[in-house]
Amino acid sequence: MKICFVTVGKDFDASLKDKIDDYTKRVGRYYPVEWKVITSSDIKKETGDILKAIKAEDFVYALDETGKELNTIELSQKIEKNTISGVKTVIFIIGGAYGLGQEVRDRANFVWSLSRLTFPHQLVRLILSESVYRAISVLKNEPYHHA
Repeated sequence: MKICFVTVGKDFDASLKDKIDDYTKRVGRYYPVEWKVITSSDIKKETGDILKAIKAEDFVYALDETGKELNTIELSQKIEKNTISGVKTVIFIIGGAYGLGQEVRDRANFVWSLSRLTFPHQLVRLILSESVYRAISVLKNEPYHHA
């Protein structure tokens, strides 16, 4: 299974890039992983560009404030289910400044809220990459996550 993080916005903020790269490499020990950065524009164009990055067979997690909150164990169970069910690519989508277009939310297999709080866009990239790594570490019985 491959993991793809799709994000709308600028390239990575230099102050967070090293940490995001670190967690991305950690995820990469278990699954091929990549980031796709879609340039900010209007939400209609962003929606179209995001949908072009998704294949019909991909499992899509759309990060959206209206989504369901998960704890680490619940996320690890979802990732495990994706792996067991033979999903080839799991995509986590972070929208732009105005969120995700309705078509992206409709396409998502799961709409996920990291929190009811609003975070800076660049910080969401760090939180997401760390959260996915933490969930995978649970699956692999590594000591990173302490329940």
